[in-house]
Amino acid sequence: MQKFRDVLSRWNGGDLSMLEAGELLGMSERQFRRYRDRYEEAGEAGLLDRRLGKLSTRRVPAEAIEEMLELYRHRYLGWNVKHFHEHLLRDHNFSWGYTFIKTQLHAAGLVERAKRRGAHRRKRERKPCEGMMLHQDGSRHAWLDSQPMLDLIVTMDDATSTIYSAFLIGEEGTASSFQGLLETFVAKGLPSSLYTDRGSHYFVTLKAGEAVDKSRLTQVGRALRHLGIEHIPAYSPEARGRSERMFATLQDRLPKELALAGIADIQAANRFIAQTYLPAHNARFARPARLKTAPLLPSTRSNCPRSCASRRSASLPATTRSPSRDCDCSCRTARSDITSSKPRSRSGTIRMGRLRSSMGRAALHDTCPMAP
Repeated sequence: MQKFRDVLSRWNGGDLSMLEAGELLGMSERQFRRYRDRYEEAGEAGLLDRRLGKLSTRRVPAEAIEEMLELYRHRYLGWNVKHFHEHLLRDHNFSWGYTFIKTQLHAAGLVERAKRRGAHRRKRERKPCEGMMLHQDGSRHAWLDSQPMLDLIVTMDDATSTIYSAFLIGEEGTASSFQGLLETFVAKGLPSSLYTDRGSHYFVTLKAGEAVDKSRLTQVGRALRHLGIEHIPAYSPEARGRSERMFATLQDRLPKELALAGIADIQAANRFIAQTYLPAHNARFARPARLKTAPLLPSTRSNCPRSCASRRSASLPATTRSPSRDCDCSCRTARSDITSSKPRSRSGTIRMGRLRSSMGRAALHDTCPMAP
């Protein structure tokens, strides 16, 4: 207020033009003229914002706010704000912003304010292409209210965070691993590598805490070797950070979605996950790959997978596939176009190619027993 009076007195004394006075006050010449007239008519009270004390025309009705709070108390209690906001927009025709919903829930004491996050590890950079690396892991949790603890087996792409396969099972093991891989390979094709923990169905570890013994393969390891898929072990939960964060999201959202749908048995839950939940989850959380190539796309030749992965004997060495200078993959006498794990160059050395997804099932059946 004092600054306005000083500028106004200098304008009255002729020291400043109206344009210069407006620039000193951070307003236009026209706005300064309005403020001058209002000050002359009503004094300092004329400079107050005239919107004070008036209700906004965009104000949300109190009845609608109470309706939203009642929905949260009686139907969505315990949901995180973002998940609740998505259902408000989709199922209840609310159009308010996320921040407004969060503020109202905080004010009503229904949601606690999030604690400040601490320092975190630097995240590993994603693979540039879809299909270059898959993650497979299981999470034991109370996924269904009326059931004991169950394992959720998830197979996810590293580049896009797209979940290709997810299902509930009593206990994680060799059969569940093959089921997840089979669903993914048949639907999408074969990846370049698979990243897992060091569970006994994935790797043989002679002494706890030490490196895995890659010379002694499990059934999963033999199947991946015959298919030409690199199997990468993780040596700490932090190394599987992308999977751990994905499971944190699933543990928060999936049980609530299953309960909301009234699902209480494993078979119905698995149908719901595959047909309803996964499409919505991938639409919400998946992201595009940096490079628009597709190592998972099938080749036009059908004999490459069989010639590379149709042998049952675990004692036979893995077939090696090396790209030539024209970026073809040689498998004995068969050839198949490939997409390397790095941007294509004339001297690439990546050995994974585009393989026919329909042959992935035959390759798995030829190399290992299948999950029911």
